[in-house]
Amino acid sequence: MGSFINFPPLPSWPWRITWAYLGLVLFLPIGGMALKAANVGASQFWLLATTPEAIATYKVSFGLAFVAALINGLFGLIIAWALVRCEFPGKRLLHALIDLPFALPTAVAGLALSAVYSTNGWIGAPLFALLGVKVSFTWLGVAIAMVFISLPFVVRSVEPVLEALEVDQEEAAWCLGASQRQTLFKIVLPQLSPAILSGVAQGYSRAVGEYGSVVMISSNVPFRDLITPTLIIQKLEEFDFNGATVIGMVMLIFSLFSLIVINGLQVWGRNWEANPSS
Repeated sequence: MGSFINFPPLPSWPWRITWAYLGLVLFLPIGGMALKAANVGASQFWLLATTPEAIATYKVSFGLAFVAALINGLFGLIIAWALVRCEFPGKRLLHALIDLPFALPTAVAGLALSAVYSTNGWIGAPLFALLGVKVSFTWLGVAIAMVFISLPFVVRSVEPVLEALEVDQEEAAWCLGASQRQTLFKIVLPQLSPAILSGVAQGYSRAVGEYGSVVMISSNVPFRDLITPTLIIQKLEEFDFNGATVIGMVMLIFSLFSLIVINGLQVWGRNWEANPSS
């Protein structure tokens, strides 16, 4: 009798559709930009990526995004705690408004922030009159815009973990004589740390790539408050396609690195929840 060759089963249609869709929408554009950046050459790539103007925008984008992420790490935890552990009037409304930066067009957010924080705005006018602090069209306005658009990440990352946290552990610590501060730092925060770090990392990545809201509240002046996405737009307007591609590739490399960090934090968080003593 002849032998039959057992061919492996063909991939399922959902698998095929998934890879076809991701190839068209995600992989091909990224691959095209990577190939165009590779054609520039290693030495020219380095020169275009490290111009004084580009380095200045990296400092603004990465530095202020880091500050915004730290601020949201603190206040996002407080807001999540209030939404889960506290009862107060307007709680449902606040719960819905937390996601407003996700739904609101970024240009509209930037326009609203620049109006409120301008020298004649509701908040900007008192700050300028009393303290001489100008917010709109400065690096401080850029930081506020980054805080605004990245706040929901920390809140939504911490909230489900806090809801699943057993209050019995805190009550047991109190029965053993622990103070509220000791319970917070030794019982609660260690269990919330993976979620906080994950939310901070996601918010940081979101703030670095933000354009719409930041460009409205920034003066967009090089070496002052110009961000990297705006520099890419300026390069395109000047028909400097190589410069725009190289700087965009730098942002892409950073985004991939941030994605690896975020996934690592999420894996670490799941492992820690499964075995807290390890």
